[in-house]
Amino acid sequence: MIVFDDVHKTYTSHDKTNVDALRGISFEIEDGEFVFIIGKSGSGKSTLMKCITCEETPNEGAVYIDDFNISDMSRALVPVLRRQIGMIYQDFRLIESKTVFENIAFAGELVGIPKKSLSQTVQLVLNVVGLKDKADAYPKELSGGEQQRVAIARAMVNNPTIVVADEPTGNLDPETSESIMALLQEINKGGATVIVCTHDSNLVDRMKKRVIEIEDGLIIRDKNESGYSEPARKEDPEFEGYGIENVGVAFGDDPAFKGDADYSDSYDDEGFMSKPVAPDIFFGETPPEVVEAARRAEEEAKAAREAARIAEMEAALKAEEEMRAAMEAARLAKEEAERLAKEEEERLAREAEERAAKEEERKRLEEALRLASEEEENAKKAAEEASRKAAEAAAALAEASADDADAEDKEDEKDEPVVETRLDRIATDEDTDAPEAETVSEEASETEEAEEEDEVPEIKEIKWTDIDLDIQEDDD
Repeated sequence: MIVFDDVHKTYTSHDKTNVDALRGISFEIEDGEFVFIIGKSGSGKSTLMKCITCEETPNEGAVYIDDFNISDMSRALVPVLRRQIGMIYQDFRLIESKTVFENIAFAGELVGIPKKSLSQTVQLVLNVVGLKDKADAYPKELSGGEQQRVAIARAMVNNPTIVVADEPTGNLDPETSESIMALLQEINKGGATVIVCTHDSNLVDRMKKRVIEIEDGLIIRDKNESGYSEPARKEDPEFEGYGIENVGVAFGDDPAFKGDADYSDSYDDEGFMSKPVAPDIFFGETPPEVVEAARRAEEEAKAAREAARIAEMEAALKAEEEMRAAMEAARLAKEEAERLAKEEEERLAREAEERAAKEEERKRLEEALRLASEEEENAKKAAEEASRKAAEAAAALAEASADDADAEDKEDEKDEPVVETRLDRIATDEDTDAPEAETVSEEASETEEAEEEDEVPEIKEIKWTDIDLDIQEDDD
């Protein structure tokens, strides 16, 4: 049940003036009703609809849905409320980049329909609106009527208890408008409360549903089985009646009837008495059994509505629990994915570090090999230089040795006359000892020959005293 209790809504314009959209309206809409909201542009119809969907909040008064005050409820609960409301707009509001199926499925995801049953639900509502073969089409490929049917299917996807339609036939031709209204009527027969804001007078007149007319923010008419406009009742000002209140029954020539064929009271019809009609109006006291039957029917209908409401609430709670479970599963899956991604990132980082370390080790080894090769090359060059210098030193030494040998030979040549002279002097001075002097000379000659054979470069100087000390002794 929807209840408006003395609802006021005021807007402030850009020039700081207040505009009253709703001025204390009050009414009730029972569960399962079909209601038209009509009125001129700017009369407050759209504001009334927005108060139902919580798009607007009253400045005064309250709006109740199933005895729950939605006027001052937390904004966090608005999505929960809207899961019970299906909204249909004049401009369709379809997502052009999504297919028909995806548009409806997207709305189902937003209201928390489980993914495992979402596809089946979308197929079901598409079948209901007669667009099962258009599931893969895009909005631009559809006609206006087909797009509105998609919008109705989107509103039905969450099996709402209330359907709010704002000018659903405003952009459609009369034939398509009738099919849309027939579809809304079928939804209403399924138990949903349908509220339609419209300017289509022909449809309102033909459907004969409850009409709430608003003018300047006030309800000026709220009547069941009414039309778009209330016909004015014409009375003859000259006829005062027959002592009773004129109940609108014309006597005599009634302008509504132009011939006998247009009027029939059925009394002269063939078989009239064989057509008993159960009276809905009783004169006097209404029979008790009729009252009891009506009471039981009302109680049964009320019990059925209550059971349906409870079932819908349970379904909504179950869907919400499933949505929470799905969100929790998604959160856990996300955490697991983040953990795995982090481990993979760490593993890749370690592998990169290992590759960098191996590359560094390879470069270090290459550098060590290069240095070793350079040292080996330098050592070879040093060895060659040392060998060259050794060869030069050996050659110099050999040359020096040769020079020394030549010098010694020359020295030997100078020393030989001296020996001979001394020997001659000894031979002269010591004539008596001539044999011994000859012996000494022979020994010296043999010594010189031996030394020359042995190629001894150094010749020791022979002193006179070393030749034969016995000679001095003989002189003495």
